Amino acid sequence: MLICVDTQISEPSDREVSWAVDTLKMLADPTRLRIVWALLHGEHSVGRLAEHVAAQPAAVSQHLAKLRLARLVRTRRDGTHVYYMIENDHIRRLVTEALFHADHALGDGTPAHHARRPAAAAPAASLEGRAASLERRAASREGRATSREQGESTA
Repeated sequence: MLICVDTQISEPSDREVSWAVDTLKMLADPTRLRIVWALLHGEHSVGRLAEHVAAQPAAVSQHLAKLRLARLVRTRRDGTHVYYMIENDHIRRLVTEALFHADHALGDGTPAHHARRPAAAAPAASLEGRAASLERRAASREGRATSREQGESTA
């Protein structure tokens, strides 16, 4: 994997700005963001991704096709199986930072990714903390939604 570390940022061209906008639009879909988030932890097949994001494999496959065309993910074939992975470290950092930003914006107190990680820790450790935080938050939202639905059906 090629890692680009350039501290001299020049004015982006119109083409670069357009590509960046398209990248952010691709990630603006909750299912696609969850798919990419799952891929931050390693490569997965369509079936495993469908399980991770609680979606139908056909829908996940369509999202993956769009992500692949946008060069956000790539594939590896092993016999008849196709595995998807993140295209590069830029996408990994973009998604990680967006989710960390959400943790700051929505949280109260110290975000999970700060509490679990000393300054020099590896990014994988922070992703584990983020994963646990997102799962707890999703479970909490699902519980509230179920409670609301049950309240509406009894009314």
